[in-house]
Amino acid sequence: MKFYLDCYACFVRQTINAARHAGCDDPVQHKIMVKVLELLQNLSPETTPPHVAKAVHGIIRAYSNNPDPYKEAKARCTRAAMELYDDLKAMVAASADPLGTALRLAIAGNIIDLGVSDEHEDLWHTVDRVLAQDYAVDDEAILRREMEMADHILYLGDNAGETVFDRVLIETLDKPVVYAVRGRPILNDAIMEDAIAAGLDKAATTLLDNGADAPGTILSLCKPEFVEAYNKAPVIIAKGQGNYETLNNAGPKVFCLLQIKCPVIERDMGAPMGGIILRQSTAL
Repeated sequence: MKFYLDCYACFVRQTINAARHAGCDDPVQHKIMVKVLELLQNLSPETTPPHVAKAVHGIIRAYSNNPDPYKEAKARCTRAAMELYDDLKAMVAASADPLGTALRLAIAGNIIDLGVSDEHEDLWHTVDRVLAQDYAVDDEAILRREMEMADHILYLGDNAGETVFDRVLIETLDKPVVYAVRGRPILNDAIMEDAIAAGLDKAATTLLDNGADAPGTILSLCKPEFVEAYNKAPVIIAKGQGNYETLNNAGPKVFCLLQIKCPVIERDMGAPMGGIILRQSTAL
């Protein structure tokens, strides 16, 4: 997905929030902002938001000497989601359509996104909303068909806390699942320790990190082991806006699951804010 003009303001806001999460005082925050503004003035027209986020948060980590500014926030989000785990499992078990319910719950978990806002809706309110509303983009029938034929699934995670909702879906699937996280900290995206805290080591067949620190899946930055798993996967579930921004044209084996939380995605996808999306990627 291309970089829109609206993204400039978003990255300025994100820089301030991330620098504060990193514990920077005002003078260091100012130095970070100056460097980020220099970066934003010299972007290539071909860049994507996750490429920019990788560079922006690299600046923040370097100036703050904090390798994981969102570490505590990620742990809080995971604990909050784990408090819902038993109820989410019971909801799926009681459903007339367990897979359909688990898919929607996974999308509901995508509301946990500190790259968009430091606040998120009450999780139960989000669950109720997502279970009741229609899909803005609905390729669920295609995903079900492709998963039925697949011998395994590659599941690309997104945010810490959201990982718990992913776990519920994975435990509903009757397939081996490789669950992939970011290789190094970026925003509140899940890394390996966050996945384990959510119990995904008990749910997925394999846990794998992609080796990169971009908030999305940029294959050219990922380690060979992940790229091999990506190429071999017959079906890929790609969670969240960052994965949509990098894989929206990755071809028909990729299915993007997300909520629309910013006007740029709203405009790019032609669907409303708050819309729930299950979209098969188009060809390159």
